[in-house]
Amino acid sequence: MLSWTRFLDRFQRYILLRNRPLTVKMFFYSALIVVFPLLLVGAISYQRSSEVLEQEAGQYSWQIIEQVKTHVEYYVQDFEIDTLRIINHPDMNRFLKMRTTDEIRQSGIRADIEQVLKNAAYSRSDISNITVVLHDEQVIDAIDFDSPYSARQLEQEYWYETIPEDSTPKLISRVIRWKDHPEQVISIVRRLISPNTLEPVGIMIMDVNFKRIQEIAEKVAIGRTGFLYMIDSQNHYVYHPDLQQVGKPANARNFETLKRTESGSMMEDEQGSHFLTFSLSHYLGWRLVTSIPYSELTSGTGYIGRTIFGTLAVTLVAAYVLGIGFAASLLRPIRRLHRFMKKVEVGDFSGKLEVRSKDELGLLTHGFNKMVEKLEELLEEIYFTRLRETEALLRQKETELKALQSQMNPHFLYNSLETLRGMALDQDMDDMAGMTASLAKLLRYHLKNDSPIVTLREELRFCELYLRIQKYRFDDKLEYELSVPEWAMDQEIAKFSLQPIVENSMIHGIEPGIGLMHIHITASRDTEHSFHVSVQDTGVGMSEEQLHSIHQDLKGKDVLAGGAHIGIANVHRRIAYLYGTVYGLLLQSKRGEGTMVHIRLPYKEKGEPAIEEGGGEWRIESC
Repeated sequence: MLSWTRFLDRFQRYILLRNRPLTVKMFFYSALIVVFPLLLVGAISYQRSSEVLEQEAGQYSWQIIEQVKTHVEYYVQDFEIDTLRIINHPDMNRFLKMRTTDEIRQSGIRADIEQVLKNAAYSRSDISNITVVLHDEQVIDAIDFDSPYSARQLEQEYWYETIPEDSTPKLISRVIRWKDHPEQVISIVRRLISPNTLEPVGIMIMDVNFKRIQEIAEKVAIGRTGFLYMIDSQNHYVYHPDLQQVGKPANARNFETLKRTESGSMMEDEQGSHFLTFSLSHYLGWRLVTSIPYSELTSGTGYIGRTIFGTLAVTLVAAYVLGIGFAASLLRPIRRLHRFMKKVEVGDFSGKLEVRSKDELGLLTHGFNKMVEKLEELLEEIYFTRLRETEALLRQKETELKALQSQMNPHFLYNSLETLRGMALDQDMDDMAGMTASLAKLLRYHLKNDSPIVTLREELRFCELYLRIQKYRFDDKLEYELSVPEWAMDQEIAKFSLQPIVENSMIHGIEPGIGLMHIHITASRDTEHSFHVSVQDTGVGMSEEQLHSIHQDLKGKDVLAGGAHIGIANVHRRIAYLYGTVYGLLLQSKRGEGTMVHIRLPYKEKGEPAIEEGGGEWRIESC
């Protein structure tokens, strides 16, 4: 046990440098934390630089390949068009319709066909020969001497069987063995189709020398010693700077790799002697390949590596020298600032940190002192401001809600009305007694329930009592009708919602008007989750300006301030408080045609359809 404790003590003393200065610890641990990562970064940078060089070489080579490919495709396309002109020539068309050798001999058309081929061959200097071969082994050339190959010899070539049967052109590379010299050419081969039988009757071969393709290839520079070559779909060289290679098979292992993708880069062999970049031409069926010696490609990598590691060494030495001195001047004030920050973190804003210098650390310390001072003031100000705002808001809401729900407590009026009713009955004044009884019921409705919400049934009964009283007053100038569907009777509504609206109709409809006014109260569904209670009168109505002013009062009028339209603003505000701002009042009116007020309320399901056809209706009419 003692030996283990001694081991831990020595480990902390020598390995963890427990009793050493912080600068010594920084020097030691930076060797572990900084030097080795930097060396690793240098190695990775060296590796990545090699990869970037390869990528850039591949991208550069690919751009060259694409340019050459475009030029060669256009170049070959021109020759394919020439072959079509020859096939569509009237003499050639007539020639292909002939069925037998005797017919051809007797017609003398062979000389005409030779002339057609010569005209096409002489029109371009890069056409070496044009040959027409029929299946009956007749051969017609665009040259003045016989072809070095018979029809049977051509049929034995490796490419002959791959010629499409539908007259699609086939591109091949081959060597023509003339009597005095060999010539490497690219041949455009097409099947010849009989217009009568639509069956193949032979082939046409247009031999193109490498003059133009060699010019295109020699104009591009790929490094110092790199070059470009082309291979066909059978892995034969179509073009190579060494023309002796044209027509010969290329490296089979490379070709297997090239066939797996249309474009990319690869090493030529396991030793990595050459770096290849390739791209497939769908039009030609060829692959264009650039080859660069790998040693040439990576010649700059050694210089990059030496530069990286030299820079790292110098940087590390300079960093150590400067870091030790800089750390000594920074650590002490930073520690003081850190201790003070810890006090601020736990909410202790007392005291200040002494500023001992005028450098950036001194400015930072001074600024931090100012920030703590401002923060303390700001927090105190925000706390008391929020406290006062919250208290004022709660008082305002409480006062407003109380004012919206009730503005007086009329118990004494109820008792007085009961006394008046008794006196009217003693004097046989039945109308006065009935009116007094209705008014007493109104006051009782107000007193009996402190809840801000009642059913529509209760509210309609209260409103009907109010209309009955007004009927005593206006007699034949007022008629009213309450026709509300039975499904709406048990729906909720804010208490004292209908009476202020009806009162507003009486004040602004009857008194200024002349003649009979009719008030109609009904209810209807609005959406799946809401319904309307509508109060319609036939009074004098309102102008657009008055209607707009009332809608503005509904949105922003202070209900505690009194004034015009306080009743309907009171109703709208209470409904908004109880159910949300999407519910409330909406007015429609037109001068001389009356007014309609819609009260939008939430609809509550009762476990049955909201509206039933032919259902009952709560209905009251004035008499």
